[in-house]
Amino acid sequence: MKFFIDTANLAHIKEAQDLGVLDGVTTNPSLMAKEGISGKDNVLRHYKAICDLVEGDVSAEVIATDYEGMIREGEELAELDDKIVVKIPMIKDGIKALKYFSNRGIKTNCTLVFSAGQALLAAKAGATYVSPFIGRLDDISFDGMDLIDQIRVIYDNYEFDTQILAASVRHPIHIIKCAEIGADVMTGPLSAMLALLKHPLTDSGLATFLADHAKSNQ
Repeated sequence: MKFFIDTANLAHIKEAQDLGVLDGVTTNPSLMAKEGISGKDNVLRHYKAICDLVEGDVSAEVIATDYEGMIREGEELAELDDKIVVKIPMIKDGIKALKYFSNRGIKTNCTLVFSAGQALLAAKAGATYVSPFIGRLDDISFDGMDLIDQIRVIYDNYEFDTQILAASVRHPIHIIKCAEIGADVMTGPLSAMLALLKHPLTDSGLATFLADHAKSNQ
């Protein structure tokens, strides 16, 4: 399973990259705003800075919600770097835009997916990635993992090339469950990745080893 980090914070991206497990980055307007990045030119420069840091795909989201606007913005984003994946919302014009970009060999990520039917449409339109938001589904008392499972079955049934990018991942259990089901990618915060490192028996075992080593070398 690929590990993407969901952030626009360059320090977090670099830390995940230095860890040696990072495969890509996802961003959105909210994450850009969180880092205080505003204005078209500043946003585009920041996407370029992210691409310069990582080796994998970088999802950059369009703001437009109409077909012509999405095409215009998406083409501009794609020209920034070969790593850019144009992030398109799951709406009617978005499906049309996915098909347009697919026909031209431009990578896409269909975002804000909350149902298997939406994921099916995105795959039919040729999306490179589809992003079901599991954490937000959990927030409304729906098990986000059930959606990942549904999409996996459908995509396997018809051998779709679209990759399942589990989004809105919030903690290590989300990551483990996605890996068990067979999501192609997970995207989450640095904290969720680092939490995979933690286990009390690892900490206590290491403490014992170091204490025993210290005693034997007095």
